[in-house]
Amino acid sequence: MQPDWEQEYVEFVTAAMPKMRRLAYLLCGDAHRGDDLVQQTFTTLYVRWPRVRTVHHLDGYVRTVLIRFFQGEKRRLWSRRVRLTDSPPEPLPRGGPDVEERTVLRAALDRLPRRQRAVLVLRFLCDMSVTEVAEALSCAPGTVKSQSFHGLATLRRLLDEPSVAALATPSTAAAPSIAAGLPDAKGRS
Repeated sequence: MQPDWEQEYVEFVTAAMPKMRRLAYLLCGDAHRGDDLVQQTFTTLYVRWPRVRTVHHLDGYVRTVLIRFFQGEKRRLWSRRVRLTDSPPEPLPRGGPDVEERTVLRAALDRLPRRQRAVLVLRFLCDMSVTEVAEALSCAPGTVKSQSFHGLATLRRLLDEPSVAALATPSTAAAPSIAAGLPDAKGRS
């Protein structure tokens, strides 16, 4: 018979899986790498579950674990071949950027330093406040603001580069239109 805490774990993971997969995908830009991060996060959570199941903000705790695995991913040698599921994360809601814009933005995001990418994804794609991002990244709110400012400036510069803009079809000017729509460091469009 399964202990009660294991059933709680299964219920939590089932509910949190879509959000964590989406966050991991947004951070690394690859569904398979994202699934590896989620799997590593939930495996670590399982080991610690008897102690952490009573944490007040469990979603925030798990998100922080996933972000830390993402930030340390380049330092660790672990297999990237194991798949958590066969389906990609949920698509962006309708009304979001079209395929060309997403491709261009993804290429530019991939060229940002990991910390800046994490800050921008959490702030502007996951709609988290400066304080929430600071807690998730274990840094000061001023660091989040600084990383947002520098990350957006770098993103604008990258979107103006011909190599990134070339990802869009010749008939569109996706990169400049994306750069014009980027928020400023305070989150204003």
